[in-house]
Amino acid sequence: MQGFQRTHDLGSLGTDHIGQSVTLMGWVHRRRDHGGLVFIDLRDREGITQVVFYPDVSKEAHELAHQLRGEFVIAVKGEVNPRPEGTANPDMPTGMIEVQAVQLTILNKAKTPPFSVAEEGEVGEDLRLRYRYLDLRRPELAHNMRLRHKAASAVRRFLDDEGFIDVETPMLTRSTPEGARDFLVPSRMSPGNFYALPQSPQLFKQLLMVSGFDRYYQIVKCFRDEDLRADRQPEFTQIDIEMSFIDAEEIMALMERMMGMVWKETLNTELDTKFARISYADAVSRFGADAPDMRFGLELADVTEHVASSDFKVFASVAASGGAVKGINAKGAGTELSRKEIDDLAGFVAPYGAKGLAWIRIKPDGGWQSPIAKFLNDEAREGITQALSPEVGDIMFFVADTKDVTNLALSKLRVHLGKRLGMIDENAWAFCWVTDFPLLEWDADAKRYFSMHHPFTSPREEDMEILATDPGKVRARAYDLVLNGTEIGGGSIRIHDSEMQNIVFEALGIDDEEANEKFGFLLDALSFGAPPHGGIAFGLDRLCMFLCNADSIRDVIAFPKTQKGSCLMTAAPSPVDSAQLRDLGLKVRKQK
Repeated sequence: MQGFQRTHDLGSLGTDHIGQSVTLMGWVHRRRDHGGLVFIDLRDREGITQVVFYPDVSKEAHELAHQLRGEFVIAVKGEVNPRPEGTANPDMPTGMIEVQAVQLTILNKAKTPPFSVAEEGEVGEDLRLRYRYLDLRRPELAHNMRLRHKAASAVRRFLDDEGFIDVETPMLTRSTPEGARDFLVPSRMSPGNFYALPQSPQLFKQLLMVSGFDRYYQIVKCFRDEDLRADRQPEFTQIDIEMSFIDAEEIMALMERMMGMVWKETLNTELDTKFARISYADAVSRFGADAPDMRFGLELADVTEHVASSDFKVFASVAASGGAVKGINAKGAGTELSRKEIDDLAGFVAPYGAKGLAWIRIKPDGGWQSPIAKFLNDEAREGITQALSPEVGDIMFFVADTKDVTNLALSKLRVHLGKRLGMIDENAWAFCWVTDFPLLEWDADAKRYFSMHHPFTSPREEDMEILATDPGKVRARAYDLVLNGTEIGGGSIRIHDSEMQNIVFEALGIDDEEANEKFGFLLDALSFGAPPHGGIAFGLDRLCMFLCNADSIRDVIAFPKTQKGSCLMTAAPSPVDSAQLRDLGLKVRKQK
């Protein structure tokens, strides 16, 4: 290394550097022997530069180049030259030049890696996670990390310019009953007691509003001990935002501008920053879900009242029991879907609770082809026609079940058919705000109400009078931001006075004793002049999934966990020795 000082990264050299002497450092991406010449593609996080070794330029460097293998770390001195005619690669930022080496130093050798960093191809995810430090060398993953950095930097600059202050909140806090299961941390200094890792900084950011920090943000780690999936990790990163003296409309407008800046700085894409708005009730009614994909149609239509008196017993009995019969019309797909595909769709909706899937195809003569057609009277046919506007070549699908099952099954079928039939513009960015969520939701097993968001969400003022008598109909001052059918952020206007907070606790079945035990510090703070406030939090990982067009959240996190919550690289979680357990006053009991 003596005398070597890197002058350029491996993505920045171009024709304006021709004739310059440069010193480059990086990893050997590929090595190619062409007769007397040796070519090296040299890689770092910024890109790849071709280096060529000529025996008549530097015999020593040329001979040493024959020893190079993939992933060796090297330093090269040389001169930037134009590539010979016919060998330029305009698709590479450095594809018009090459570096003629005059000196080579091997900084470190490398074992043969368990998979090729240079070659594209399928590599099992377990192997990738086991050797994540090699996986991160691959250009695709390196690109994702750079894009993630750009997104976070754009958020910070935007919020800094808008007068927000970045304040850190504790990682070791108190376990509270809302939300998912906590990760617990035993306390050595207070035996038998536990900290909890925060699921979000919710209570602390409200306390910051009470403290007078009227514009706060934080890009912060959060933790939830819950079952994992492609877009969920036990630890995740949240863009956490809170403001005082503000209403929901101002928050949404500010966040629309922030998303516009993120998309511009990461993808160089101009967004229409006046996002669509839809109420929770309309979203569930029209799309079957509270996070609707607005890139295509295939909206749900409720035909319950039209089929209630039909002779098709499944429809009639569901209607009589208070359930829902809803359908979607796949326009023009009646000839595109085979009978086997149609029959297989019943299996597709089964995991979502649907006990069957009825269908009606419109024949060329306008007739209805369906196993259930003969059971539908004129009233049913007329109602279905009004609701779904079927035409020749269309096929309609129906689910009849409880309202929740019907909506869920059809919402999943809607997206499945949208993809299968090519209805979705994969290049579109369909943002929408979902508003007016229910404040509470009923848990039939626990026989009590729970907060749909969290217990500090403010009810709409006009609904307060029914909070005691009909709590299920009370709407919250809450809002989610949805992108292409995925919730990427959510927030609410908070309760800022202790009297209203106690009323909501009462509706949740939380008595004064429990409220003071769990949230006494917050209630106490609210009594000292808390300002009206509200906020929102975004999942940075989910945002980056969209920006990177990644299929899994694991592809935008440097060191993620598996779907079972383990780190294959470090073998975490792992047992600890008995001395550590003894210090904590703990004993591990084997699970049967």
